[in-house]
Order: sequence, then C-alpha cells, then structure tokens
Amino acid sequence: MLVHWIWYATRPSLTDRQKRRLLEVFADPEDVYFADKKALAQTEDLNAAEQEALLDKDLSEAERILNQCVDRGISVCTYQDVAYPQRLKNIIDPPMVLYYKGQIPEMDDAPVIAAVGTRKASVYGLNIAMRMGYQMASCGGQIVSGIADGVDGKAMEGALLAGGTVVGILGFGADVVYPKCNRQLFEDVVRSGGCLLTEFPPETPPYKWNFPKRNRIISGLSNGVVVIEAPERSGSLITARQAAEQGRDVFVVPGNVDMAGFVGSNALLREGAIPVRNGWDVVGEYEALYPQRVRPMKENPPMSTLEAWETDAPKVAQKPLSPTKKPTVDRKKVKKPIDKEEKPHYSDLVSVLSKLPESQRRIVELLTAPMLVDEVIAQTGLSAGAVSVALTMLEIKGLVLRLPGNRVELKHKAK
Repeated sequence: MLVHWIWYATRPSLTDRQKRRLLEVFADPEDVYFADKKALAQTEDLNAAEQEALLDKDLSEAERILNQCVDRGISVCTYQDVAYPQRLKNIIDPPMVLYYKGQIPEMDDAPVIAAVGTRKASVYGLNIAMRMGYQMASCGGQIVSGIADGVDGKAMEGALLAGGTVVGILGFGADVVYPKCNRQLFEDVVRSGGCLLTEFPPETPPYKWNFPKRNRIISGLSNGVVVIEAPERSGSLITARQAAEQGRDVFVVPGNVDMAGFVGSNALLREGAIPVRNGWDVVGEYEALYPQRVRPMKENPPMSTLEAWETDAPKVAQKPLSPTKKPTVDRKKVKKPIDKEEKPHYSDLVSVLSKLPESQRRIVELLTAPMLVDEVIAQTGLSAGAVSVALTMLEIKGLVLRLPGNRVELKHKAK
C-alpha cells in the first residue's frame, strides 16, 4: 500500500542505498513493515538503530503525509511504479518515493539534459542559459534543472519558450515555492506538460542541506549534465561530480577566464568535461540513441539568443570566422572621448518608449519606483519568462537596474 511506501521512505537512520538493498530481500515496503525483529536480524548491514527504525510500526506520520498529498494535488510515485524513471532507478541511492505536481514525462525515451549553474550568474551566463535551454529543447532534449534563481531558472524559461518539456527538481516539498519570485515559472512548468519533482514530503522547507541531496536526482535522471556558469564553490560542481560517478556525460560552456563566476566550470574542462558552444553540441551526442526524437539545429540558426525571442532586439555583432583586413585609420584625426557616451535620461524616455517592444514598454511605464520582480509579473500580466527576457533586454539597453532582494528600478530617474 502507498502508506507503507511513505512509511518506508521516511525511516530515519537508513540510507537510500540500504533501503534499495532491502528490497532485494523483501518483496516491497509492506513486506518490510510486517517483518519482525527476528527477520530483520537476519538481514545484513543493519545495526541496532536501523533495526529499531524498521520496528517502529506507527503509520500516523505516513498517513498524515498521504492526506496532505491528496488535499494539495500532489501525486506520489514509488520506486516500483512503472512511471518511475529507469535511469534514476539505476543509481546506487535512488529515492524510494517521489512526490510531484504535473506529469512525469516519458524520460527513458528521450535525451534528458540537466542544465545547472550558479544562482548569482552574470548577464552573459543568464543569456547563455536561456539560449542553451531554448536550443536543447528545440533539438528534442528534455530539460531537467533545479528551478532555482539564476542559471537553472533561465535554462528552464528558454526550454519553455521553445515549447519543450521540463522537469524541476526541488529541494523542498512540492507545495512550497522557492524562491517566491519563481512562482509563475513553477506554474508554467506544470502547465507545459512537465512536472515539479521532489523526494521531500509536503511542507518540507528549503533547508540548505536538502540541495546537495537533491542534486543526485538531477544528474540521475539525465543522460548528461551541462554546466553553464559555476564559481569555485558551487552546488553545480557537486551535480557534475555526481553525474560523473553515475556514468553520465558532463558538458561545460567555456567562460571568461578572468571572471570568478566561471572558475569552477572552467576547472571541469581540465578534468575532462566536454566543451560545448550550443544546444546541438549537447543533444547531438545522443542522436544515435534517440534517432526519432533528436533533430539537428538549422545550419544557420536565427539570430542570437535574445533576438530569437524578440524580433526587434538589438543586433549583436558576431566575430567573423576568418580575419578581415582592417581599414586604415588616421589616428591623429580621431577624437577620443574622455568619458563613455551617457545613457538617455528619464526625460528622453518618451522617445525611447515608442521604439520598445510592448512587453518592455509596459515594464518601463510601470517602474515609477523600485519594485519586486514578482510585482512586475503580477501587474503586467506577463509570464515569468516574458518578464525575465524583457528585464534582461532593458538592463542591456541601460534602462533598468537590478537591485538586491530581487527588485528592479529605472536606471535614470527624472530630475
């Protein structure tokens, strides 16, 4: 019965590895539940504390958790269910129970790619995350990530914009939203046909020690993990190393060697990670395994990351593939400005507004004072993904400034 699975999953003292090995002796958790002290004593590798945990036959906590799941629309998938992903089942310490909102997609029949990186990503890292998510989903990949702020969330937004299937792995209960600014993203993931997945029961807070434990699920579900931006001390590196231990591929988007945010991810390249430039470099590795699901990118992909989502985005100059002859310039006649060109003041915004896309214009008109990103989403009626893209573009254009606490404001105020 399901209540016995939840009881089994919540047994203290026992590791997930031990719980898996016990199921090689007992048929299922119900069989373990009815085992007496003598039967448990004959099982290898169980000390007194572990036997005591299994001899506690109180089902009240498991029943409470199950009732919470029913009340809050949370589904439960057990280790022996058909829907349980086979790749995850094959790791040495799989969770016995998965709680989820939405639908668990067919993850064994498609290339599943984990996109991970730092929460405090650079603008470059955020843009690359969105582009990689978009391109990998366009090529037929299913995207798995921690749905955290920063790289994880941006990769998922990009995948959703491409119409892809995404799975967010949580380090807390499926009824908890963290960070709260990602509420709309959580809802978009569920509506897209994907799911929010966790091994933690409802109401479990986002304790910091939950996230390293969660990372083995991110890598365990995946064929490969792509690290987009990670500093020297980053949870993304834990995910990458767990992926390597699980026999998964590890990909890295090379970053600026002078930026602290890329120290960790660049170090993975020295350890043998595969360098990649775009989504096809990742998903294309699995074309032979999933010939019916993987589709190559076009030879000439449309524009750059942001231009693919906003047709009137500023064109980004691309470095030519081969060197070109530079025109001769008389340096004596070139006047060198002392300072950089000033950005437009608020008084100039009237003319600027007319040239902005609708989503950006609505945000600029709204920002009469610093606002939380959540408030911007609520008051504009735009999706979290659309607001994120628009804010990134406005930040690049020098019109919007990001503040601590996930707030934004106009960069140039009226005088």
